[in-house]
Amino acid sequence: MENPGNPAGGNGLGDFLRARRAALDPHRVGLPDDGRPRRVPGLRREELAQLAHVSIDYVVRLEQGRTRRVSRPVLDALADALQLAPDERAYLFTAADVTQATSARQPARRKIDPQLRVLLDGMHDVPAMVLNRRMDVLAWNRGAAALLTDFAALPSAERNLIRLTFLDDAYRSLYADWPRAARECVAVLRMEAGRNPNDQALTALVGELTVRDPDFRTWWASHQVRGPRQLTKTYHHPVIGTVTLDVQQFSVDTQPDQQLVAYTAPPDSPSQEALRFLFQWSAQPTGRPDDHATKRGRHC
Repeated sequence: MENPGNPAGGNGLGDFLRARRAALDPHRVGLPDDGRPRRVPGLRREELAQLAHVSIDYVVRLEQGRTRRVSRPVLDALADALQLAPDERAYLFTAADVTQATSARQPARRKIDPQLRVLLDGMHDVPAMVLNRRMDVLAWNRGAAALLTDFAALPSAERNLIRLTFLDDAYRSLYADWPRAARECVAVLRMEAGRNPNDQALTALVGELTVRDPDFRTWWASHQVRGPRQLTKTYHHPVIGTVTLDVQQFSVDTQPDQQLVAYTAPPDSPSQEALRFLFQWSAQPTGRPDDHATKRGRHC
C-alpha cells in the first residue's frame, strides 16, 4: 500500500501511471473499439504500451514498482501516450527519479524574514499572507484575517489551509464551490508530496486527512496534481456578501519554499468595493476579524 504522504518513497510512479491510465478514455487517443469488454475504465496496459512504443512487460514492471529509474525518452513517450498536462508531466519525472526528488531540500521554514513582515503590514488594502510549501500560514495581515479568519486564535500547528479546508464545516461554508476548491488543494498537496517525499510534517498531514475525511481520501487516490497557476475564487462572506477575487501568488526569492499570496479584485468592481468596506469594518473595535467565524470556523 502506498504511503499517502510519500508517493515516491512507496510506489508513486506506478500508482500515478495506473491512475492516469484509468482516467484516459480510449476513444480520446484514437483507439478503436475491439469489442472486448473492459473490466476496468481507461486504457489497458497493452494499449498504453502500444501508444508509448514500449513492451507490455515494461509497463507492468513500472506499475508494480520493479523498475524505478526510467530514461527521459521513455518518460516523454509515456507522458505523450497518457496526454499528461504540464503539471502531470513534471510530477511523472519527479516520481520516476527518486534520487533527484529527495535531494537536499531543507525542511520548510516556519518563520518569515522581517522585511517580508513589513511588506505584509504595508499592504493596507490587499488581504495577504505568507505560506510555505505545505500551505502552513506563516504570517498574515489585517485584511487576510478579516477576509479568512483570525489566524492568531488558532494554535500554530492548525494554521494550515488544506487542513482547515477539510476539517472545519464553517471554513467550507465560505466557499461558493467547496468541492472544486478542495480538489485543487489536494492536487497541490499531491504535487508537493512528490517533490518532497521525506517531509515528515507533510506525511503526517496527508495521513491525518486520509483517515478523517472521505473526500480527501478519494481525491488523493485519484493522483491529480497541480502546480502554481492563476486562480479566481468566489467566497460567501458573512460581512461583505459574495465576492470574487483573484488569488495572486509570488515566490519569495530569499526563501524558495515560501510564497506571498494576495487577494485582489478588478478595479471599480463590486468585489473591490466590498474589500474596501471589509478593511474599514475590521479597523473598528466592534469589527474584529473573528466576529464572523465560529470558534473553529476557518477559510482557505
